[in-house]
Amino acid sequence: MHQPVYVFDAYGTLLDVHSAVGRHRDLVGARADQLSAMWRTKQLEYTWTRSLMGAYRDFAALTAEALDFASASCGGITAEARAALLGAYETLDAYGDVAPMLRSLRGRGARAVILSNGTVAGLRLAAASAGLQDLLDEPLSADTLGCYKTAPAVYELVTARYGVPADQVSFQSSNRWDIAGAARFGFRTVWVNRSGAPDEYPDLPPGRIVTSLLDL
Repeated sequence: MHQPVYVFDAYGTLLDVHSAVGRHRDLVGARADQLSAMWRTKQLEYTWTRSLMGAYRDFAALTAEALDFASASCGGITAEARAALLGAYETLDAYGDVAPMLRSLRGRGARAVILSNGTVAGLRLAAASAGLQDLLDEPLSADTLGCYKTAPAVYELVTARYGVPADQVSFQSSNRWDIAGAARFGFRTVWVNRSGAPDEYPDLPPGRIVTSLLDL
């Protein structure tokens, strides 16, 4: 009998990607929210375009490049602000529901693991800084493959490690595109829709929709 396996996206699901700018609003200025949103949008866009063209660069590099584009689009930031934001992105805040949920899963004998576009080193640092390292297995990273989600090979990292069929894996993400990719691969999916976003990818629906990880 296999232990239940719960897989989590990191950025935006366990970790608040906007907390980096939130810590340094004084350095960013009045367009902080606009910069943060554009930073995230461009970061994701770069993963998809580079995967499609076969021109891989790791997630840390793309995060820096996305910040440079976003800051230039918002009127520019200082070198001090750039360094502070990139440093903060390495140690993002976890959402408040994350640690209690992971402790509950562990108490039920389940395995919990991050599957992310981030590098292994970056994910280890992020989990440690958020106080989650003892609640999670060693992270699984798209960086080991040189391509990004939603490539099926990335989701296959989970089934290869744990030796379970895809339909016995519960996959949680706040990113609807990630849920679509995981559903296409065959995972049982839970869309963590904290913001009440409209649905998309109707042919690849989530198995469940929750507003908090405490609903698992």
